[in-house]
Amino acid sequence: MAQLTKKQNAESGFRASAKLRKSLQRVLVDLLELQFQGKQAHWNVVGTNFRDTHLQLDEIVAAARRLGDTVAERMRALHALPDGRSSAVAGSTSLPSYPEGEVSTTDTVDLITERLEATIATVREVHDPVDEEDPTTADILHVVLEELEQFAWMVSAENRTPAP
Repeated sequence: MAQLTKKQNAESGFRASAKLRKSLQRVLVDLLELQFQGKQAHWNVVGTNFRDTHLQLDEIVAAARRLGDTVAERMRALHALPDGRSSAVAGSTSLPSYPEGEVSTTDTVDLITERLEATIATVREVHDPVDEEDPTTADILHVVLEELEQFAWMVSAENRTPAP
């Protein structure tokens, strides 16, 4: 059996540019922060519709975790190094900090919707340049957008009233 040369192994192939690496890192830190803030909200939400809000927050956390892992693994496939350290996340996320202590279900709905929308804005901002360089990675961003936008709609509906 012939031995593989360095150029034949998994370390060859397409490599992300610095711009693509930075774009994916931005998405990753927002997904990680969404996961952390979703858990903070989950543990401290109180009030009317507590159980439904509590369970929906776990769904958001699970999705953020799964989507973040997909983005980080795509980065590795493109020879980029994801940075999920707490200092990297805190220093570069676009999400505002989450309040300390108990938060009412009504306020939680608004706060989580705001954080979902902030993450969505990051993904939308980087999407077109990512698509220009690597359409396969842009397809991953499409999945992120689809899931987060659905969560934003579903969560925000809790506080909405019907339009006249």
